Amino acid sequence: VQSRALPVFRFFAYATGIALLLLVVAMVAKYVGDDDRWVPLVAPLHGWLYVGYVVSAFIVAGKLRWSLFRTIALLLAGTIPLASFVAERKVMEQVRRQGAAPQTSTASAGSPG
Repeated sequence: VQSRALPVFRFFAYATGIALLLLVVAMVAKYVGDDDRWVPLVAPLHGWLYVGYVVSAFIVAGKLRWSLFRTIALLLAGTIPLASFVAERKVMEQVRRQGAAPQTSTASAGSPG
């Protein structure tokens, strides 16, 4: 995973997860408490963060050479409360298992070896 891809993904995984939890609270407030002022604020926030999550997750999954099924599961994790936090842990576990974060071929082109 390139040096920037992993931290960007981690940011969007956490931010999307938090925004989704806020959206769930806002939806409960709307339908249980008859307070609909929060949904128009939180829903677009989650939507835009999810776009960043999808792009960054797709890049990371490609760098880790994940299967199509696993990539789709990673992408969908931003739509299920708490799942993006679990997905971030799974990505980090795989990166740790591989030792250091794998680099692209251009990053290691000049290294002696």
